[in-house]
Amino acid sequence: MPSPSTLLIGMLAGAFGVGYFMYGKRQAKLVAMFAGFLLCIYPYFIDSVLWLCVVGVLLLAAPFVIDY
Repeated sequence: MPSPSTLLIGMLAGAFGVGYFMYGKRQAKLVAMFAGFLLCIYPYFIDSVLWLCVVGVLLLAAPFVIDY
């Protein structure tokens, strides 16, 4: 059973992921759409709170760093 912190990080990542995905789809920005998709699904595959935070921050920053 996941810990409460894992569930909270997963819910926040999913909320940001939906926002990034919708933004990427409306603005035709592939990187934002792909980052949003990954933000929605990555919490299912990572159990460590530290790695959830690291991967989440990297995915949140990706549309600003990668300009495609």
